Amino acid sequence: MFKLLTFALLFISFFYILDKARCNETVTRDALLKFLAELSNNNSTILGTNSGWNLTSEPCKDNWLGVTCNMKTLSVEKIILDGYDFSSGAFDATTICNVEPIADTFVFLSLENGLLQGKNLDSIGRCKHLTHLFLGGNRFSGSIPQSFLRLNNLKRLDISNNELSGVLPDLSRISGLIEFEAQNNQLSGEIPEFDFSNFVAFNVSFNNFSGLIPPEGDRFPVSSYTNNPLLCGAPLARKCSSLSEDSESDDHDKPKSSFSRDEILMYSGYFLIGLAVILGILLCVYKKRKQKKQKKKESRIEEMKKMATIYHDTTTSMDQSKKGTSNSDISSAVISSNESNTAVSQSLVVLTSPEAYSGLRFENLLKAPAELLGRGKHGSMYKVMCDNPKMTLAVKRIKDWSISGSEFKKRMQKLNQIRHPNVLPAVAFYSSRQEKLLVYEYQNNGSLLQLLQGIQRDQTFHWSSRLSIAAGVADTLAFMHQELQHDRIAHGNLKSSNILLNKNMEPMIGEYGLMSIAEISTTTTTSNSNYVFPIADENVGAIFKQDVYAFGVILLELLTGKVQNNGIELASWVVSVLREEWTVEVFDRTLIQEGASEERMVNLLQVAVKCVNHSPEARPSINQVALMVTTIRDEDDRSIDASASTSTII
Repeated sequence: MFKLLTFALLFISFFYILDKARCNETVTRDALLKFLAELSNNNSTILGTNSGWNLTSEPCKDNWLGVTCNMKTLSVEKIILDGYDFSSGAFDATTICNVEPIADTFVFLSLENGLLQGKNLDSIGRCKHLTHLFLGGNRFSGSIPQSFLRLNNLKRLDISNNELSGVLPDLSRISGLIEFEAQNNQLSGEIPEFDFSNFVAFNVSFNNFSGLIPPEGDRFPVSSYTNNPLLCGAPLARKCSSLSEDSESDDHDKPKSSFSRDEILMYSGYFLIGLAVILGILLCVYKKRKQKKQKKKESRIEEMKKMATIYHDTTTSMDQSKKGTSNSDISSAVISSNESNTAVSQSLVVLTSPEAYSGLRFENLLKAPAELLGRGKHGSMYKVMCDNPKMTLAVKRIKDWSISGSEFKKRMQKLNQIRHPNVLPAVAFYSSRQEKLLVYEYQNNGSLLQLLQGIQRDQTFHWSSRLSIAAGVADTLAFMHQELQHDRIAHGNLKSSNILLNKNMEPMIGEYGLMSIAEISTTTTTSNSNYVFPIADENVGAIFKQDVYAFGVILLELLTGKVQNNGIELASWVVSVLREEWTVEVFDRTLIQEGASEERMVNLLQVAVKCVNHSPEARPSINQVALMVTTIRDEDDRSIDASASTSTII
């Protein structure tokens, strides 16, 4: 009797769950159809006859156009309907954000360039899980509602090219926001104090913003703020003090004085006489300064020649040893006897935070103690301890790079414009005919290579940390490839020694873009972790696929705990073991002892094997790789959270 009752309860529960799932699917379908009806003004054919948007199909099961679902739970995650003519319709977020089956899983909404008008923009705050909201290129008007502040998970927001007005809500309270595009509107008031250090894109140009640009806002170029007449502060040339004076003078009307013709001629004469005197004084001052500057330049040239001679003997001994505490290699390499005049005439170009590095000079690098950190095929890296200003820097000396000084400068400026929190930015650079130096902030926590080498000395490197680093590097590479694909600038020398760790032990990709296309195509090995990057041709796709191959080797290092001189050797060994179906044999023993999920390690291994495919065309794009690695990381995080919850309950 008891067994019969149990069976009946299970039977009823099964049909209850099944019925609830069907109900959710019906509610989701009806809500989406109503949403489209609002957008298109009941024009059901606007998406085409094969779009799938009808009552006889299901959004997730039948792959509706523009709808992306989680196929495990059959729940809607993304709606992307860009470029359709919705000019006769209106946007009403209530239709989807008030429906639980959608609002609880909905993370991505894009309706760009649809000429939409806003009907109920305030209700967007109910889609609390949204991470991406793209509404650019429409006709939304009025102010942005405070309900936007409830979008705590929002990372990217684009409301550009609309007719929005009024004061922005304090969007800086959304801590995870990394992109904000609001150009070409009529927004006013002050710009919120965003945490610009996290931003990868920011633009509020062509609006009516006023007041001071918030701290660190100068990380973005003038074009991000242009055509806001009342906006002031760096990077704009308009100073806030002068702006307030102009405003004050406009507020107080002064009576106009009337002068006679004789008075005008008299004052004009006085003005011309005064102008002539001032020009004469300025001419004398200019000549004296020019003479003084010439003398100073000649003395500096003589001083630099002496320094080159002093450092020459020390350079020979430094070249014979791996490390040292002399700066001779930098100074003698840059200032040779036959180009000392050229070296002195070139200056150190500061890229990042000019205020913080205003005292940094080329001479400081020459005089400061330096420690050789490593040598490679394309140059050497030094740790330099400057006293004035007091700071520790990492200086990369690049040799035998067939690129002109002007092209080198353009590349450095381009890389300085494309910022990402996990790409180590160059602080400054120096360029002469034969030598090029790059200056970075020194990272005290070392590199991924050192973490991997520490495994051999029984140091701990947990699975979650490895997975987090892998996901961070993949996301960063995806961003850089996207931004620099038209400039044909890949990393070209990606390896574990070039992945540094900041103070929070987060990965920072160093030396991005220091190899030209020709060098990437002809490279067979690089120093330290000498990865080999096989390629078929020099097209843009193949160039960027070198980074995918190198990232695959890094994944193999994280999984195996092995660091070999040749990435091909490691990849070949892993593939050969997998061919014999000894999958577990490739994993680092410490991960297995730690209890890391074998399923997720195998999934990550499959991603790595795809990346190191010998054919560039067969390798996935870095965007696909980043999505796969991030999915594995998120599954691992959810597993950890679930375990923690279970432990708390017990």
